[in-house]
Amino acid sequence: MKTAVGLAVAGCLLAGCGGSRPAGGPFTTGTHGPTATVASPSSGSGRSDAPRVIGTVASKLAVPWGIAFLPDHTALVTERDSGRVLHITGPVRKGGRVTEVGRVEGTSVHGGEAGLLGIAVSPSYARNNAVFAYVSTNTDNRVVAMTFDGTTLSAPKPILTGIPNGFIHDGGRLAFGPDGYLYVSTGETGQEELAQDPKSLGGKILRITEQGKPAPGNPDPASPVWTLGHRNVQGLAFDDHDHLWASEFGASTWDELNLIQKGTNYGWPAVEGSGDQERFRNPQVVWRTDDASPSGLAFLDGHLYLGALQGTRLWRVDVHGAKATNPTDFFVGRYGRLRTVVAAPDGNLWVTTSNRDGRGRPAPQDDRILLVRP
Repeated sequence: MKTAVGLAVAGCLLAGCGGSRPAGGPFTTGTHGPTATVASPSSGSGRSDAPRVIGTVASKLAVPWGIAFLPDHTALVTERDSGRVLHITGPVRKGGRVTEVGRVEGTSVHGGEAGLLGIAVSPSYARNNAVFAYVSTNTDNRVVAMTFDGTTLSAPKPILTGIPNGFIHDGGRLAFGPDGYLYVSTGETGQEELAQDPKSLGGKILRITEQGKPAPGNPDPASPVWTLGHRNVQGLAFDDHDHLWASEFGASTWDELNLIQKGTNYGWPAVEGSGDQERFRNPQVVWRTDDASPSGLAFLDGHLYLGALQGTRLWRVDVHGAKATNPTDFFVGRYGRLRTVVAAPDGNLWVTTSNRDGRGRPAPQDDRILLVRP
């Protein structure tokens, strides 16, 4: 949810968006949901429980965006700007073996945030070899289904089309829930009104079957929409109590961590951060945009880990039941922009950098996947 914005804010030009840091002023809390924790930079890198980088899984990548682990603990990785899908096999501590296993044809790159984005592996992969990806085309964003036999990725089959796309705010994260359904985050592409339009798939979190149909139990049985009122969600993670959490880009004031609940409205564009309108849900944690611009999100051992683009750091947030508190930052400025964070089967984190510019050129270093011991 968000504090009222008086003027429409021009969209950020790249996925590390986050406007200039506002000057002071009180933080307005809302009435719907708990008061948000305001995250303050206070590097925890010197703490005994600080995460540490113990290796580089892969380097010389071009905007690695989505990561999904297969049952054999190898991983599929998408590159946003190239449309490539990579298969990474171990051991990964000193660099895994990286093999291109396919390209998602029809991927359109606008030079901004669009391209080949999230990827997810079916809970029934052992039976159907199914994987899913979120891809931008010349006409829309869509979810496609493919199969992967261990060496080759099949041609994509669209299962959900018509998600609005644009130069900015394309969403793109995929995550299967404990219920076996696929959750899809979308952005409002800079057209703020889409977030509150129940007929639009933009600015939403969607919940669908593996065939792309609205999942049973959705608020509207005929619609894939699960929640609305989002600006640009690029992080989805389920915790060990089956709660869904989402990280969301703010405009120029507050980035957000939200607890996602069925049929809930998170307020954009009426509010940014916490507001005072009963019909909207407050976030649990907010960050100044210079300190976050949050993308990937992962849950591991009682904590959420959040990659920050503009903030160039890794945030850790404590989770107790349905409450998130105590945000602490690590690696501040050390590895540049951090985009995707996933929990690996071995108990470590994979964290991707996103230091290339909108045309895929290194700036200032090639992107990589860091192996982080939490």
